[in-house]
Amino acid sequence: MATTAAPASEYAAVTEGCGVIDRSERGKLALTGSEAKAFLNGQVSNDVEALTPGTGCYATFLTPKGKLLGDLRILDAPDELLLDTERVALQPLFNVIRRGMIGYDVQLHKRTLERGLLSLIGPDSQAIAGAAGLSAEEHAHLELEIRGVPARAIRTDLGVDLLCQAPRTDELRRALLDAGALDVSDATAECVRIEHGRPRYGVELDDGVIPQEAGLNERAVSFTKGCYVGQETVARLYYRGKPNRLLRGLRSSAPLEPGTPLKLGEREVGRIGSAAVSPRLGPIALALIRREAEVGSTVEAGPGVGAEVVALPFA
Repeated sequence: MATTAAPASEYAAVTEGCGVIDRSERGKLALTGSEAKAFLNGQVSNDVEALTPGTGCYATFLTPKGKLLGDLRILDAPDELLLDTERVALQPLFNVIRRGMIGYDVQLHKRTLERGLLSLIGPDSQAIAGAAGLSAEEHAHLELEIRGVPARAIRTDLGVDLLCQAPRTDELRRALLDAGALDVSDATAECVRIEHGRPRYGVELDDGVIPQEAGLNERAVSFTKGCYVGQETVARLYYRGKPNRLLRGLRSSAPLEPGTPLKLGEREVGRIGSAAVSPRLGPIALALIRREAEVGSTVEAGPGVGAEVVALPFA
């Protein structure tokens, strides 16, 4: 992934109004059956059985050693559990479910090509979506119609996602533009994600990362639910140890390049993940960095390029 620069007009839309971006490429699945919740609860890190219709959660699915195979959003709809994940993690998630569902009353449904997904980003997102009754809690969701297009509105950390039938995605997008949203680019959406300190699977997150290293425990892990794959490692690190590296932000006066090694003195302490040039903050990035590179320290981020290590989210 290359360094991204957010155009000023798009950045203004997502920080002062509402931008819209098509994220239909995300992987989508659904689970039905009387044991869907109980089954999924044993496969992912968060408490699925605690969900009620209209709520949802963020979770990870892990190797037996507690390393990330992917992350996902889980929504409790009246008759099914709706799952969506980064496209790169879709096949691993599908495989986990197919291997584990034997013996359960669970049915797995592919929805990636059947459903469109539009993300509204910005303070006016709820008004543009016409979702006055949508709870402020992240992952809350409800069904509605936007100019005759049925959709599910889902609360996100940055606005509202809209899930619809794939053939009506363009129709829904046009309705949102007519209501005042502005088309925005991947570069702008990525810039805002980086500012908010949210790591992305396939960039900062991969199968070498444990949830606590990436700051995911609070969002994605339940320490009171029953057993799940990878639980022993996650719990042991949480209760008895400290991760050797942590997700941090980087600020610099020069553009930062993804993949660049970060050095503290002569020692490599990490590599840059996502990077952007923010109209508000300048060059910024996310990286998993070893603990010895503390917040406030300066690391080398390429020949002649220094970067300050900062806590997330960016101020």
